[in-house]
Amino acid sequence: MTKTSKQNTFAPLIVDVAVPVGSYYLFRDAFGMSTFAALAWSSAVPAGRTLWSVVRERTVNGLAALILVVNAVSLLLGLVSGDPRLMLAKDSGVSSIIGVGILVSVALGRPMMTAGFKPFLVRGDSAREAAWRRLADGTAEGSGAFRRAERVFSVVWGVVLLAECVARVVGAYTLPVDTMVWLGSVILAGSMTLAFVVSRVLAAEPMARLLVAEVRGAEEAVKAEVAVAA
Repeated sequence: MTKTSKQNTFAPLIVDVAVPVGSYYLFRDAFGMSTFAALAWSSAVPAGRTLWSVVRERTVNGLAALILVVNAVSLLLGLVSGDPRLMLAKDSGVSSIIGVGILVSVALGRPMMTAGFKPFLVRGDSAREAAWRRLADGTAEGSGAFRRAERVFSVVWGVVLLAECVARVVGAYTLPVDTMVWLGSVILAGSMTLAFVVSRVLAAEPMARLLVAEVRGAEEAVKAEVAVAA
């Protein structure tokens, strides 16, 4: 995989997710901005990406729009002050928005998490990219199983994020504040680990096997054509 192919593969994920999230912490921790100001400035990139996709491409960039909505909700919640339990529950609200967004994307037939894990399966390889397109378009033998696994991957993440939100909100209003300060992080870390493991077993690994099989099938078909022509 060349340097250029790597950049092209991961560029959308970096721009839509890594840049706004990373810039938030940069503005808040390195530049000493308030949480409200950091959220506002870090919203610039997803806002620009969303506007650009609507004006230029006449489509809505799902990841950029979702990050923008998350930041907007966080800004609105940041205006509410004085209740420590509400502040603890605020972060879980972000998880719920992302979870709902992912599940809605599955219902619409465009699983949002695909953009996140596709680069790790395709690896910038042109043969894998072509095989992915055939499987996703329904023109390959394993297309049905491939697309089901693709939906399952996003469903797992959507459900886990919603469950994590419920657990943290319940904890914020039923457990002592001092307990939830550290327990909230434990719940988040545990949820992420669970989502990674379950989505890998139920979806990512089956998709990887189907992808490899499709690549090999295409290579064998080419060899057969060459042999016949010879």
